[in-house]
Amino acid sequence: MKVNRDQVVAMIEEMAAAMAQNKEYLTELDSAIGDADHGINMARGFRKVLEKLPPVADKDIGTIFKNVAMSLISAVGGAAGPLYGTFFMQFGKIAAGKEELTASDIGAMLAAGLEGIKQRGKAVVGEKTMVDALEPAVEAYSAAADAGKDLVECLRAAVAAAEDGKKATIPLVAKKGRAHYLGERSVGHQDPGATSAELLLRAMLKVLES
Repeated sequence: MKVNRDQVVAMIEEMAAAMAQNKEYLTELDSAIGDADHGINMARGFRKVLEKLPPVADKDIGTIFKNVAMSLISAVGGAAGPLYGTFFMQFGKIAAGKEELTASDIGAMLAAGLEGIKQRGKAVVGEKTMVDALEPAVEAYSAAADAGKDLVECLRAAVAAAEDGKKATIPLVAKKGRAHYLGERSVGHQDPGATSAELLLRAMLKVLES
């Protein structure tokens, strides 16, 4: 199975829908340990993505993802804009010039996106950030691919791992971002960044399952 350009565009549209639908939920999570704006920022960022999508929707997949990255960087406030911008910029580098993506391509994109976020944010698993969802997802995708699973099964494994990682942030003490100022008071709250990361991966899967 391969992912064509139309499916990539559909994934981006589904991501935007997920951010719009979960805007209040993400903002509620962020109100407990952050600036109470993560949902608002992500929804606004993906509205910008949709605005900028039509002129590049017929270009190669790398160009499409680079456009997503630049839109998010320009429109999303706080740390999420540069971090998710980096994530999708790495997608764009792996997908440069491609008209379709293999399971291997997507695995490489996810791994590169994670590495970009880790380098920019200087975060590791256990610090109550989006890395807590993304790193297990990348590892699960890779393990499923190594076991001979197809693309959809690999993404299902990634989403399941991201969901577990998201939930695993609840008992953690935040070590990064605004939340780290709360120290022990950040315990008991799910990280909004890990939550939005899981939602974005789930949006990718939804398109391939439909």
